[in-house]
This record gives sequence, C-alpha cells and structure tokens, in this order.
Amino acid sequence: MLIYEYVPNGTLKDSLSGKSGVHLDWRRRLRVALGAAKGISYLHELADPPIVHRDIKSSNCLLDENLNAKVSDFGLSKSHGVDGTGLITTQVKGTMGYLDPEYYMTQQLTNKSDVYSFGVLLLELITGKKPLERGRYIVREVQNLFDRSKDLCNLKNLLDPSLGFTTSVGGFEQYISLALRCVDETSADRPTMSEVVNEIEKIMQQAGVDPSSTSNSLSVAGSTTTPVRHPYEVDRRFDYSGDTTYDRIEPK
Repeated sequence: MLIYEYVPNGTLKDSLSGKSGVHLDWRRRLRVALGAAKGISYLHELADPPIVHRDIKSSNCLLDENLNAKVSDFGLSKSHGVDGTGLITTQVKGTMGYLDPEYYMTQQLTNKSDVYSFGVLLLELITGKKPLERGRYIVREVQNLFDRSKDLCNLKNLLDPSLGFTTSVGGFEQYISLALRCVDETSADRPTMSEVVNEIEKIMQQAGVDPSSTSNSLSVAGSTTTPVRHPYEVDRRFDYSGDTTYDRIEPK
C-alpha cells in the first residue's frame, strides 16, 4: 500500500485552465515554479541514485492547501548515473509538447531532458496555454516573438490575460530568458536544475517576493465571480477546455 499526502488544490493544469477556480497571480506562479524546480533538483542531485522524472508537465505538478508545488507521477522515472555517464539509452517516452527533442532524436536520456520539460512548464505558467495544439508549439511562438527591447519582451498577446500585465513587471524578462535557456535545442547549453532554482530565487527577489517565505504570506488577488476568458477562446489551437471563473475562497 502506498499512502500519499492529500493535495486539495489539484493540478497546476487545473488552475491554469480555470477548472480548479484557484487564481494564480504573478508572485504565486513564481512560487509554484520555485517549488517544482526544487523538487526536480532534489531528484537530480540529492536522490541516491539520481532520478530522471521523464514526464514533467502541468498535470504532474500538484498544489497543496497553500499552493506549494509537489512534483508527482513517477511512472516513467529512471534512475541514472550508476556508471558515471549520466546517460540512459531507452525507448522514448514522455508527453509531446514537453518532450526534449534531443532525447527524442537520440534516445539518450539525461537529466537535461527534465530541464527542457521544465522550461516548457515555465512558458505554460506565464501564457496559460497548452504547449502543443494543432501544430503550434508555444516554445517556437515565444522564441520567434521574444524581443528584449520591447515592453513585455513583445509577448503581450501570448500572456495569460488573468495576470493583468499591461507593462513589464519585476523579474519578467529574466523569467522568459531562463525559460528559453531551459528549452535550448542543445542539452549541454541548458542550465542544471540547481542553477534554475538559484535563478528563480533571484527573479522572485526582483519581483519583491522573499524566496524563503511561505505562500500564505504572499498578497492575494481578491476572489471574483466574473469569468475571465483564457486566450484560447479566440484561438482554439491553444485552448484548454472551460472558462476561468474564480469562485472559490482564496487559499491562505
């Protein structure tokens, strides 16, 4: 028998799609990113033997009563590093949209494959969009539009409107830059997860959030029963099902 902690706020995907009714503002999303990054970093660098998750995605990121992120579902996980190479030759498995293209082409699995998937998750967090829908890939969309010289890095039309961004906020450019480093085509050019954790902590400081604080000390947006439409209502190619209606009491 396996007994797990009860995680009442469901998956990150549920929150981003509006299914759970939990509103994630910018600072909450940063905290979710940090929690998930720390979990993956533990698997890669502290677990014995080290573990490659192989299926990092929003439906495998759970949120507890305080919106702390929990990495879940280890059905595809692989231990590695016993021979010191950190390489595993294996049949390719994972979820399209999050799957590392280098792993897909070479069938050589490394911890940098998880880093790629996490980079996709970072983009999903800020856009609220499915990674892959009807041939459009959110990674390519962001890469093609990203421009540091423009407000919100030229990504305003891709951002989740429930964030309410009208101009750049603290840490935003650094956040997008980190996500794009994680989804670099070449695994050797991606950061390690411990480096990702350090970068997210710096981004949180730029956003005015103490990385060591608990989530219930963060400011919260007020609940509302007014539906907030996700961007996929216009472009179904990226759509999650359902409208976003924040009708639950905000977690403390």
